[in-house]
Amino acid sequence: MTILESISHKQCIALEDQYGARNYKPLDVVLSRGEGIWVWDVQGKKYLDMLSAYSAVNQGHCHPKIVAALVEQARKLALVSRAFRHDQLGLFYKELCELTHSHMVLPMNSGAEAVESVIKAVRKWGYREKGVPDGKAEIIVCENNFHGRTITIVGFSSEQQYRDGYAPFTPGFKIIPYGDADALQDAITENTVGFLVEPIQGEGGIIIPPDGFLARAREICDRNNVVLITDEIQSGLGRTGKLLAEEHDGVEADLTLIGKALSGGLYPVSAVLSNRKVLGVFQPGDHGSTYGGNPLACAVARTALRVLVEEGMIENAAKLGPYFMDQLRTIDSPHIKDIRGRGLMIGVELHNSAGGARRFCEALQDKGLLCKETHEHVIRFAPPLVITKDEIDWAMNAISDVLRME
Repeated sequence: MTILESISHKQCIALEDQYGARNYKPLDVVLSRGEGIWVWDVQGKKYLDMLSAYSAVNQGHCHPKIVAALVEQARKLALVSRAFRHDQLGLFYKELCELTHSHMVLPMNSGAEAVESVIKAVRKWGYREKGVPDGKAEIIVCENNFHGRTITIVGFSSEQQYRDGYAPFTPGFKIIPYGDADALQDAITENTVGFLVEPIQGEGGIIIPPDGFLARAREICDRNNVVLITDEIQSGLGRTGKLLAEEHDGVEADLTLIGKALSGGLYPVSAVLSNRKVLGVFQPGDHGSTYGGNPLACAVARTALRVLVEEGMIENAAKLGPYFMDQLRTIDSPHIKDIRGRGLMIGVELHNSAGGARRFCEALQDKGLLCKETHEHVIRFAPPLVITKDEIDWAMNAISDVLRME
């Protein structure tokens, strides 16, 4: 068997079940090819992708320009570690900083690595610059958060399953209700160094905070000399109709985390975007990553950012997101409790009596549309940002039928 040779649907599932860890419960579709908003399974059936690999494929599957950049760079130079300089890194820094109005960039690989990097940087800033006593730094986070799966990150999750069986956890975190600026103010002490928040909670069920929450958080953090950190790994890079979701509140965070769509889904790339005061605390040897900022990653990310902007994908999300939500609101279904979203980051929350979102996702799969439940009762719709109005109309036929079923 060659590496590109395929096997049957049943064989793929059987091999996963036999050899794989059981930490996922995917829908039983076995995909083998993707292009734009469409994917095909090993049996040749075509599906509209409404998940975008949790927003990693904002630019669409296998965007030809990003694929070309990956292939070209892979043939030239893929990895040197950070022991040496290379010709892609400085250009990546410059283009990313100019696009996002950042001062400095710390390149990493996964979203969780970016979050861990920020925790280290903000704590060191607190000790070196703010004068917090050693070992006393506190970071405030929000209930219902999702920032990754490392032992430190799950330790400050409020989701019991994410924590179960993994203690003891890293200390130094406080949890407040999401969207509650007064609770943020009340939680701050002289030892508070940072506030880590998602502008929209994706895994939490597409939860949007009250209008002005981020602006108030910015003001509170400024007044108390606390670093504001926005996790835009899922909500950023065009998903909500702005380059960054924090822009909806007119806010610039001190530190912003991006990943997922930073590579258009073709390679693991993440980054910490920062003003100089925080990332400036790192000195050689303080932090690092063998693969972070490698030539292949930089070339792919540079192209992924370019096509996102040049091909109008952000504007498309701003235009079609409200249209999609308006169409969803026309569905007369006793199952629907709430429809919410921003841009093409949309959640349909179902009543508990609907029997859970999973069965609706499975029914949509049968009709050629792929999406995934989150927090049991929410169906998430987040297609690639290249989707068209006609394709949304096509999807609505399936969604309307399924949400009206018994």
